[in-house]
Amino acid sequence: MTISATAEKAIAAYGGREFWQNAGTLEVELSAKGLAFILKRRPFFSHARMVLDVHRPYSTLIPIGLDPAVTGVLDGPDVRLENEDGEVIVERRKARDYFKVGRRLFYWDDLDMSYFANYASWNYFTLPALLMHEDINWREVEPGLLEARFPDEIPTHSRVQRFRFDRKTGLLIQHDYTAQIISPLAAASNVVLQHAKNSAGILYPSVRRVTPTGPNGNPLGGPVLIHLDIHDYMVIGKF
Repeated sequence: MTISATAEKAIAAYGGREFWQNAGTLEVELSAKGLAFILKRRPFFSHARMVLDVHRPYSTLIPIGLDPAVTGVLDGPDVRLENEDGEVIVERRKARDYFKVGRRLFYWDDLDMSYFANYASWNYFTLPALLMHEDINWREVEPGLLEARFPDEIPTHSRVQRFRFDRKTGLLIQHDYTAQIISPLAAASNVVLQHAKNSAGILYPSVRRVTPTGPNGNPLGGPVLIHLDIHDYMVIGKF
């Protein structure tokens, strides 16, 4: 697999190729709020906890809703809810198929949110490994700007997305996509406002803000669809 100069710089900035090849899981603590939650009548996330597989779309988030003991799980195209003993409460196969019509324009249940929040987080938080994913077609549009074409097997916002990195540091600046399960017109810019280092010295985007993308391709000042704070971000090696 050939990796562009921009991708190589980004991978190095976030820990390096060998580090991410040997990574197994991520453990993340986050808070999230914004208009997207309000429009779908969902509670905000406050210090929710996630565990994500670095190399395949598998992710868990607790609490997914109002019940503090219920975990939302993404497993490839499928989602489920689990209780505190890991027992399946309810599951939904091929979850994306359910967003085409109906009440999801106005309201999301816990399974809907399990799909959206988990796949979005998996795409955001595994970015260094994502750049090395053999099933994603990466193209360097210009220095610092990458375009990704995702296969159908990876749950994501839209099949074509763009990632802009700082040309000097390699750090992510902006991630553009269309959140298609919300609307085919939901073009959004996910802007990184701040980076932090975890206890192991690994840099990660710690504050993000998602707003609509303007007609010129730049993020609008508002409304804020999602404001994301990542309080902790730990990478666990393979065992």
